[in-house]
Formats: sequence, C-alpha cells, structure tokens
Amino acid sequence: MSFWEFEREQWEKGAEFVCGVDEAGAGPLAGPVYAAAVILPRGLEIPGLDDSKKLTEKKREALYDVIIARAEAWAVAWVEAEEIDEMDILNARMLSMQRAIDALHIRPDIALIDGNRDHGSRHAVTTPHVLVVGGDGKSASIAAASILAKVSRDRFVTEVLDGEYPQYRFAKHKGYGTKLHYEMLDTYGPSPVHRKSFLKKWEAKK
Repeated sequence: MSFWEFEREQWEKGAEFVCGVDEAGAGPLAGPVYAAAVILPRGLEIPGLDDSKKLTEKKREALYDVIIARAEAWAVAWVEAEEIDEMDILNARMLSMQRAIDALHIRPDIALIDGNRDHGSRHAVTTPHVLVVGGDGKSASIAAASILAKVSRDRFVTEVLDGEYPQYRFAKHKGYGTKLHYEMLDTYGPSPVHRKSFLKKWEAKK
C-alpha cells in the first residue's frame, strides 16, 4: 500500500488540499494534549517519514525540521491540563485537532484524521474528514502530523514545564505515569499542570 493512498483517493475526488491530523499526549498525567495538522505537497518524498512512535527522538527532531520547511501548510495546537479536567480527554483530543486544522493558513478541503473517533460529547472535528485507523503508519500527511505533534509536545514539556516545575523532572518522563513520576507526586503532590482527573487512582491510594 502506498503511503499516499488516502491522499490520492481524495485528490481523485476533486480535493485540492488534504491535511493529515494527529494528536500526541493523550495519556500523560500532566501537561497539555497537542495536535498537528499538515498539508504536504503532492507526492513529496520525505526519506524516513513514519509513525512518530516508530522513530527515535533524534529522527523525529530531524524530520520535524524537514516537514515544517517543505509542507504547504502546517499548524500545531493544544488543550491545557485544566481544560482536559473540565471536559475529558476525548473531548480535549477532538478540540485540539480542530484547533490545529483551524490554525492552518490554507483551508483544507478534507482532513485525514488518525484513529476511529471524530467527536466527544461536547467537541467534534467539524472540518470535512475521513477517519483512518492506524493512519500514522498509512498516510504520509498523518505521519507528518504525528511527528509535529509529538516533537512540539515533548519540547514544551522538557523546555517549559521542566523549567517551571523542576522538582517533578518532567524532562525525564514527559508527564507520563512512570515510577519516577509517581514518586515525585508522592513527594510533592500535584502541580498546577497536572491533570487532576488523571490522578484519581493515585489519590485513592494515599
């Protein structure tokens, strides 16, 4: 299967601009959930492009620079921890993806969305779209979006949150629920950037 199959299908139906959309950071106990939307030039070859989860950090960083240099349009957006608590992570994921699409300077005719969900109880992807399960490994545009979302979130957590709350050692665990992170929570309690709705099991154990 071609990495461009889903895009080509939409171009053949008359869509001029097809964007890939993916999010990163749905699972961590702290920090925002990020999403990216990317419109790539037709048939652009980016050597090494793949699902961000299959790439090393070094590879993702290198591909990030190539993608933002060569994309026709790209945007990154996020939903903060307190917003996640106020809705839930599914709604937050949908909102982050729509925010990323809305931030593109080119309005896409259709979006390719990674996954099998396009709405929560309060927020939905409202741009015309197609859901692609496992899209970050099947579509060049979604793979590019997965890299931008992952790198942008990792940079924010390691460069900003780690500096603001050094005691939690965010640069080490990126906010995920690792043994170290739970040890820091036991020692210091939650910070303002922790997702309180994700800490119920930890609180119940105290």
